[in-house]
Amino acid sequence: MIVDCAVYREGRRVEGPEDPKDLSDALEAARASDDAFMWIGLHEATEAEFDTVTEEFGLHPLAVEDALKAHQRPKLEVYDDSLFVVLKPVVYEPESDKVSSGEVMLFLGDSFVVTVRHGEGTPLTTVRQRLEHEPAFLRHGPTAVLYAVADATVDHYLDVATELQTDLEELEAEVFSPDGGGSRDTASRIYAFKRQILEFRRATGPLALPMARLAGIGPFPTAVPFVAEDARPFFRDVHDHLTRVNESVDGLDRLVTDILSAHLAQMGVRQNDDMRKISAWAAMAAVPTMIAGIYGMNFDHMPELHWMWSYPAVIVLMAVLETVLYRMFKRRGWL
Repeated sequence: MIVDCAVYREGRRVEGPEDPKDLSDALEAARASDDAFMWIGLHEATEAEFDTVTEEFGLHPLAVEDALKAHQRPKLEVYDDSLFVVLKPVVYEPESDKVSSGEVMLFLGDSFVVTVRHGEGTPLTTVRQRLEHEPAFLRHGPTAVLYAVADATVDHYLDVATELQTDLEELEAEVFSPDGGGSRDTASRIYAFKRQILEFRRATGPLALPMARLAGIGPFPTAVPFVAEDARPFFRDVHDHLTRVNESVDGLDRLVTDILSAHLAQMGVRQNDDMRKISAWAAMAAVPTMIAGIYGMNFDHMPELHWMWSYPAVIVLMAVLETVLYRMFKRRGWL
C-alpha cells in the first residue's frame, strides 16, 4: 500500500496528491520546477497498487517485478528512465540473539523517487522525518533521499556488528571456561551464530559494488544517471563505513570458525581422557579377574591348592598388583 506521498519544493513538504490518479499531474508540476520532486513510499505493495505507480512513472517491468517479489540481493541497475537500487536493512533481535533482514527498493528518476519497503525494521520512516527537518539537505532532491537511506542502513550495520561482537565474546568465554564447552548445546549454538553471520554477510557483502559505483571508486569513473555527481564524496563516506562493516563481518566469521575448531578439539581431548580412564580401570579389573578365573577352575592338581595360606596370599597379591597399576596409571595421568 502507499504509505506516504508528498511533493517537496525547495526541501520543504507541500501538499501531495491524495488520489493515485493525480500522480501524473503532480509529477508534471514537480518537473516544471527545478527545485521540486515527488517522493512516494510503498510498503509491500500489491501488483494492482504498483500498476498505477508503474504507469505514471514509467518504471521498467524487470525492476517492478523485483520490487514486487522481493528476496533480491543488494544491487544497482540503470534503466532508460530510472535508477533501481536494492538495499537490505538488518535488524538484531536481542531477545533471541538473531539477525533478520528486510528490503528497501528505490526507484530514482526525473524529479521523483519511489521507495518500496519489505519486512520490518527498515529506516524509511525515521529517514523521511529527519530529512523533512533538514530542508537545506532535502532540496538536493532524489539524490539526498538515496544517500540518506543508504547512510542510515549502513550505520545500522555497524550497530549490529557491535552486538554480534558482544555475543561472540560471551560464546568464546563459555567455550574456553574450565567447566564450559562440554554442553551438547554448545556446538549447535556455534553453528547458529555462524548462520547469523551468514545472514548478515548476505546484506553487507553485495552492497560494496553498488556503493563503489555511486562513489566513483575503482573501475567506475563515470557518473551514475539520476544521481548528482557532486554527491560522490557523501557516497564515498558510506562506502568507507560499509568497508569497515565487511571487515568486521570477515573477522567475526574467522573467529567463530576458530571457536568451533577449538570446541571440537576440546571435545576430542575430553573423549581421549575418558577412553584412557576407561582403559585404565579395565586393566585394573582384568588382573584380579584373571587370577580369580584361574583358581576358580575345578582341577585337583593345582599349585598351592591345598596350602593353608593360599587364599590370603592370593588376596594380598591382588591388592599389591592393583596398587602398582593404580600408581602407574595415576603417574601417567590416565586416572
